[in-house]
Parts: sequence; structure tokens; C-alpha cells
Amino acid sequence: MADSVWGGVGDNEMEMIKRDEMLGFIGDNYQRFYINFISMVKDPTNPYSYVVTGKTKVKNKICSFNGTINIKQARLYKVGDCIGCKQGFVNCEVTLYEDKSQEVSGLIKGKLKCNFLIDKKYGFGYDATNMVSDGFANNQFVGTWTSYKTNTSKKCNWGDSRIPDCGNLDIGAGEFSINDKYLKNGWENYKIAYSDSDKPEVKRAKKIEAEKWWK
Repeated sequence: MADSVWGGVGDNEMEMIKRDEMLGFIGDNYQRFYINFISMVKDPTNPYSYVVTGKTKVKNKICSFNGTINIKQARLYKVGDCIGCKQGFVNCEVTLYEDKSQEVSGLIKGKLKCNFLIDKKYGFGYDATNMVSDGFANNQFVGTWTSYKTNTSKKCNWGDSRIPDCGNLDIGAGEFSINDKYLKNGWENYKIAYSDSDKPEVKRAKKIEAEKWWK
């Protein structure tokens, strides 16, 4: 989706917040998986369903998809971290159909949990209250990708800042950090880009991470 989202960061007023692209993996070897939602439109016949389009990327293969996100549960927390607003979450069922004309494509199905907040003045937004804190995560998806051709299924999870149920891929305490064991599975550039350095190779890696590959 867009680089920025309308949301809140606690005591501050609602604002446009810079959000990195979602992190994801596919398969038992934790191959890096990219996903970008290009459009979300509420189903005019069902207020709890959204029709979505977007693209996925694995290695150098990019595939278009369309599908639905259906809201199954929504709750407000009794106690939150945001002064002057309410916080809550939605649990959703996600079904995405990759383009069958692509050489490698399949069906993605799973469950998505999203955290939101409601501000009295500005309304509904993305919950970024603890974005700069250790362990922040949002838009947590757990599911599978199933090949159209072979009917073989693989784990396929993603999320903002952290990936749920990712085993020993993420060895970070406060933030997402790649286990060197899986660097060769598409994570080399990510590790370089987020290293604490201003070397030329780090700048190049950051530029690659910022590329809008779905355009």
C-alpha cells in the first residue's frame, strides 16, 4: 500500500505516518516474500468485506492478484496506550487469487489481525502508538500459499515490522533481525540496508529496499 498511512502515535494528533513495506516469507526455508496491496474497495453489498488487488514478489517473479478481506471480529480494548482515543483490533479472513496465467502462481488464504485507533477529532486510523518501541507489530497475517498446478501448500506469513510465527528467521529482541542462516533466501540486501552504517553499499541497499517493485 502507500508509503504513508493515516494514523496516530499516542499523545500526538493524527498524522500521515511513514510505514515501511511489509515483511514476509514463504516456505519452510523462509524465502523472502513481498506483497503490496494496490487497492482496497468496500463491497457495496457487504460492509464487512473489501475487494482488493495487488502484487506479490518472490525472487524475481512478480504476480498480480485479486481477492477479498472479510472482517470477522472487531473489538475495542478496555485499556490502551493512546491518550484521548480508543484502540482496538479487527480479525479478518483473507483470500487472494494470483493470476493463473503466470508461470508460478497460487491461492493465498489465511487470517489477518490489524490494530486501529479512533480519535475523537480525526476519526479512524492506523495504530502506530508504539511504532518506535521494541516489539512493535501490526497487520499480522498467518496463512498458506497453495500452487494451482501442484496443489502443494507452503506457509506464507507477513506483517508490519515483525512477521508472526516465523520460527528462527527473526532473532531480534527489540526489532526484526535476520538469522544469518537464511540470508541466501532473499534477505541479504535487507540486512545490509538496515545495518548501522553510512557506507556506499548500505546506501545502495536502502535504495533497493525503497524501490516500488509493484509499479
